[in-house]
Amino acid sequence: MAIRVLGTKLGMSQVFSETGERIPVTLVEAGPLTVVQVKTASKDGYDALQLGYGQRKTSFKSKPLQGHFKKAGVRPTRALRETRVTADEAGQYKPGDRITVDQVFSKGDRIDVMGTSKGRGFAGVMKRHNFRGKNATHGTHEAKRHGGSIGMHTEPGKVWKGQGMAGHYGAERVTVLDLEVVDVRPDENLLLIRGGVPGAPRSLVSIRTSVKSKKKAAKAG
Repeated sequence: MAIRVLGTKLGMSQVFSETGERIPVTLVEAGPLTVVQVKTASKDGYDALQLGYGQRKTSFKSKPLQGHFKKAGVRPTRALRETRVTADEAGQYKPGDRITVDQVFSKGDRIDVMGTSKGRGFAGVMKRHNFRGKNATHGTHEAKRHGGSIGMHTEPGKVWKGQGMAGHYGAERVTVLDLEVVDVRPDENLLLIRGGVPGAPRSLVSIRTSVKSKKKAAKAG
């Protein structure tokens, strides 16, 4: 199934395999998702599901969004995302249906996780771009962690685009590829993912089937 699951990153923990291996995992409260709208190629030009996740504490200020949820007959959700599906998959759902995590993923699946990385404020070039820095001795004073010269001679006489400099670091959309689903616990809406995923605790993440696994399957087929 090609559905992308929305969830909340809860934090990290560890589990043990049957052989006694300690596995670091990220706990994600994934779903349940509510189908808000079903889009079809004949009506909208493509097949997709519009999915809502979580519950909002306050209603939307936007009247069009209020009407959108009212038409679907569902309560306003914390997040609203669209995911492309096949025509057969789109035909299996209608507004108001619920999708749980075990309907989409199972133990051993390979997934990609997308989220917003932690914001780390204003950072220098060593932290932000992994610059080496300058000598800490031999006459170096205030420039130990500086980036060095950023300019040019008369020709071309400018700073090139993409030059690594100090600035705002983090709070960006990050995708971690090809992670493993260690366990699925549908009674708790939990997904246990090996390793770390982007974002701070309680932040929103999006989970899809790994694009690398799709390519491998296509080559094998």
